[in-house]
Amino acid sequence: MSDEKKVEAPRPPPPAGPPAKAPPKNPGMVTFTVDGREVVVKPGTNMVDAAKTVGVEIPFYCYHPRLSVAANCRMCLVEASNAPKLVPACQTSISEGLAIKTCTPKVKESQRAVMEFLLLNHPVDCAICDQAGECKLQDYYMRHDHKPSRLERISGEGSSGMKVLRNKRKIIGPQVVLDQERCIVCTRCVRFMDEVAKEPQLGVFHRGSHEVIDVAPQYGALDSNYSGNVVDICPVGALLSRDFRFRARVWFLSAAPSVCTGCSRGCSVSADFMGQDVYRYRPRENEAINKSWMCDQGRLTYKAFHTSRLLMPVIGKGSDAREATNAEAVKYAAMKLKPLAGSVAFAVAPTVSNEDLLASFSFAKDVLQAKSVYVTGRAPGQADHLLMTADKNPNRKGLEWIARGFGFELKSFADLTAALDQNQIKALYLVGADVPEDAEVFARRLTGVELLVTAAMHESPVSAAAHVQLPAASHVEDEGTFTQEAGITQRVRRAFPPRGEAWPTWKWAVELGRELGAAMPHATSRDVFRALAPQVPELKDFEWDKLTPMNLKNQGIQTLPAGADGRPPGWREQGAPRIRGI
Repeated sequence: MSDEKKVEAPRPPPPAGPPAKAPPKNPGMVTFTVDGREVVVKPGTNMVDAAKTVGVEIPFYCYHPRLSVAANCRMCLVEASNAPKLVPACQTSISEGLAIKTCTPKVKESQRAVMEFLLLNHPVDCAICDQAGECKLQDYYMRHDHKPSRLERISGEGSSGMKVLRNKRKIIGPQVVLDQERCIVCTRCVRFMDEVAKEPQLGVFHRGSHEVIDVAPQYGALDSNYSGNVVDICPVGALLSRDFRFRARVWFLSAAPSVCTGCSRGCSVSADFMGQDVYRYRPRENEAINKSWMCDQGRLTYKAFHTSRLLMPVIGKGSDAREATNAEAVKYAAMKLKPLAGSVAFAVAPTVSNEDLLASFSFAKDVLQAKSVYVTGRAPGQADHLLMTADKNPNRKGLEWIARGFGFELKSFADLTAALDQNQIKALYLVGADVPEDAEVFARRLTGVELLVTAAMHESPVSAAAHVQLPAASHVEDEGTFTQEAGITQRVRRAFPPRGEAWPTWKWAVELGRELGAAMPHATSRDVFRALAPQVPELKDFEWDKLTPMNLKNQGIQTLPAGADGRPPGWREQGAPRIRGI
């Protein structure tokens, strides 16, 4: 046997496999192309929202980002590389490497055909429709159809060319009127009432061209505290607000970012106004507070800006009362308050802005030398399952923060009434005339007060009991901030100057302080916040200027994203377009 070791032949290399996949450019994201442009989005994003990130508009009617997907209007059909037919963009999620096209002849013809179908039985109501100017049917017609209708204009007896007629004006609830002829059955309203309001009071009835939206028989009426939202989300003029109907054209309105002061929720709203009149509230997008909705009670609180307003200062009481100028009222009030310094009680309603509270608390502490503050305000009310809270005072949290920052002890309204009943209060400086009991009852409690100075927005038995009535501006008439129940502080913008001779509450406090010798150099609400908010730990880091939303002209007609020309959505050279040839 040989001792030599056997030499093994070299092993062949392993067969070449498929090349290793390159790691993804954006881990955890999906990359696709839309009209040749590369887009990176989160997995599960639908085509409509994904395309919007690069400024590509895919038209739609039935889709709403806060509602389930119905995909029944077929306006959003696009070409996709992984499908032989057009796919609904609102329903189809983006996948890796997908290519979609939104401007091909096939897509454009589909959009034109859908528009022709939707307008086939649609009435020519643009001249009288409240939706004119913020109507997607108008906007998309101008972009995607813009051709005369092929429906016969003159139809004989038995002809199939007549438009299908439905109920033209059906009052379906306290706040909403339905025009079934204008409805395109997108079912947004049905899904909202079912999924968000949790009150499935609307449904789709009948079939074919006679299909309509209506109130479910077991309910009888759209009687919900959130019925106004179906008007907001209706893309056409089928559901209209009975309060706003025929009052103003939306292209004449401007919008001021504001907050609803109906309860402590503090929903973000847009106050649509013209001149010195607010015409409606609409919910403004705020993910942390109200998302896209608001309740009907809050929606109608704007009416308080136009009713029983105190517009001129009044000095004197009873038969001696007379109107005065602002300067005269300041001098008269200061003359009466000066000898009572140190014995003037201070009461405030948590319905005014943080700036009003900051200046008023500074005046009460440094000039009136008050040690405590009585809290008045609105009486508790009903809460609901969605947004509305039982506390009807919009700025209670801000009042608590500011009182603590200024070292004030908060006393209840019961403490105030007890002190008044026992004649322990000789003089009272009252901010806001809202009280949690009957106003006439409270006014009778004030008969023993030697001096009552009120800064209030409305005429009431409480303000009438004052020796000096100072007219206060509403929160849409001045800049400021409000802090809602969860501690979220929001900026509001001024829509128009105060009515009459009204001043913001903070300005009355500043002018009285100056007249009484205090150093209060604040000229604007911004000055008040910058000078006094550092005393409040919860407000000192709030960026008053940076967090200021912009006032928008014609906010009501912005229904589409900006076009390639950079003009704002819904832009029109001369009002809203007519739908021609229908």
